[in-house]
Amino acid sequence: MTRKMTRQIQVGNVRIGGDAPVSIQSMTSGYTHDVDACVTEIHKLANAGADIVRVAVPEKKDTAVLPEILSQVSVPIVADVHFHFKRALESIEAGVHKIRLNPGNIGDTEQVNAVIDACKDAGIPIRIGVNEGSVVERKDKQKRQEELASFFSDRKQGHLLAMMIAKIEEYLDIFAARDFHDICLSAKLMDARLVIDIYEELSKRFDYPLHLGVTHAGPRETGSIRSISALGSLLSQGIGDTIRISYASDPVYEVEDGVELLNCLDLRDRIGAELIACPSCGRIQVDLFTLVDDVRKQLQDDIDVPIKVAVMGCVVNGPGEAEGADVAVFAGDRRGIIYVQGERVANVPENEILDRLLHECKNLQERVRSGATKLGEKAVTIVAPTSDVTIEGHHQ
Repeated sequence: MTRKMTRQIQVGNVRIGGDAPVSIQSMTSGYTHDVDACVTEIHKLANAGADIVRVAVPEKKDTAVLPEILSQVSVPIVADVHFHFKRALESIEAGVHKIRLNPGNIGDTEQVNAVIDACKDAGIPIRIGVNEGSVVERKDKQKRQEELASFFSDRKQGHLLAMMIAKIEEYLDIFAARDFHDICLSAKLMDARLVIDIYEELSKRFDYPLHLGVTHAGPRETGSIRSISALGSLLSQGIGDTIRISYASDPVYEVEDGVELLNCLDLRDRIGAELIACPSCGRIQVDLFTLVDDVRKQLQDDIDVPIKVAVMGCVVNGPGEAEGADVAVFAGDRRGIIYVQGERVANVPENEILDRLLHECKNLQERVRSGATKLGEKAVTIVAPTSDVTIEGHHQ
């Protein structure tokens, strides 16, 4: 894919836009004024792979503790400001790395100007973040909204998209008048198709970096599908410079799934093992799903080099589907044959598969660390066996 080149902004030590890697953001779910809990949550998000973390500052007691929080964390912190511009000014003075403003609830030009000037003096950017739930039709901007609505007339809920674009343009006029362009844009909705539509349009109209997201996407079980369908489509078109996957759940899951999305699209270097496994199938002759879950948990804890591991439940399609894996097991008849970098190393009973597979993964990790071998050089390439093969012999 070819990414659209956008302006570049700096958020702490993280670059957004231009040729910078797509970054992952999340937001703390607790009270910011509870310093210990907030710091603990920021560390968890950073350890999971978050590049930037946003905190809510609805009250002065939240901005008052920002210096204490900033002194204890290593990732850039964004202050999420709604309704009261003074919280933005206090956050800037405290030393945050970026401000998020919502045009839907801070619309007074003089107040916005005060925030812009403070950010300019501090050398930090602003995200103009519009959500569908906070935009309202404005009579004084009705003509522009009608023009945009006509442009979006062939699209689902085009009037809503028009209001959101008009709100962003209205805000950008204020920023342009102050000659401030250290800006990131976002326009989040719940409907995945609308998210794709509006970001495609933003990408055509502006060269500011775009923060992608689906708002109030729901719990992880359904929100993951809603979010990935929109963000994956946009990123595949080269649209998007930073992302947040949003769940009504532990935000660590947001980061984990965001990392995996970028890994799958080759937009982020994988850290740790990649696990592939068979789907459900009537040919499986071991407790595959328990095995896969156990392998996943152990790899997450013990492996920090990008080993590709395949866990296959039979010898019919497994060998072909595991091609390219560094370590693979093909299970059947309550046994498992294990390959490492294309060479068969073990044939073990079902109750020994997990331990032996992890043993081989750890050994390979140590050889990679020492420079004795490289991943992918001798990855598994096996021709599927004929129908008379037995798992014990596994001749080809």
